[in-house]
Amino acid sequence: MIDKLALVSHPLCPYVQRAAISLAEKDVPFERLTIDLANKPAWFKAISPLGKVPLLRVQQNGEATAIFESAVILEFLEETLANPLHPADPLARARHRAWIEFGSAILNAIGRLYSAPTEADFLAESEGLSAMFDRLEIELAAGRAGPWFAGERFSLVDAVYGPIFRYFDAFDRIGEFGILSGKPRVEAWRKGLHERKSVKNAVAPDYPQRLLAFLQAKGSHLSNLTRRNEAATALP
Repeated sequence: MIDKLALVSHPLCPYVQRAAISLAEKDVPFERLTIDLANKPAWFKAISPLGKVPLLRVQQNGEATAIFESAVILEFLEETLANPLHPADPLARARHRAWIEFGSAILNAIGRLYSAPTEADFLAESEGLSAMFDRLEIELAAGRAGPWFAGERFSLVDAVYGPIFRYFDAFDRIGEFGILSGKPRVEAWRKGLHERKSVKNAVAPDYPQRLLAFLQAKGSHLSNLTRRNEAATALP
């Protein structure tokens, strides 16, 4: 029996958010330990082979075990806790896992977008990212009869895409990039996830300000747009 769970986190990490959303949906109490990845504490380096978050510290029968990598953490929670978020059917479950991997690829594309050094690079990454959401729009059109990825039932796929759409809240404040334009099913899904309690509570109240500061510090084309937008807003 699990006695205690502690989720080692960073304020901006979308992979941490996945685990936090899953735990909230399962209605499981857990402690959240936030660290500075630029100055990792010794205890964290001792138990994290890759030096990354999330990391889940599991206290069970008097012994502590550290589990690393978000996909492994999510599967562990599915296997050990009530209120499963994966579908019971093996084929449906495999499909969900595949779209979770697609979500990880989207996060990588978002990272390339906000790191793109020039306008040309930014536009190229925007087009690539938009094409990924075009593919997702097609998937959502295939027999979807509810607000979530698989219909009426919130799943791990939803937990993965909630943090993805959170980036677009920031992007929308910076400019009109059109990445999600013309994708009504994606936009509806985004709206539903934005309003879901577990998704809202997966980050601290100061997350938007932290993300904006992070984007400004990248030294990228998006950083420049962010500064210009702020300067224009500050004008009398």
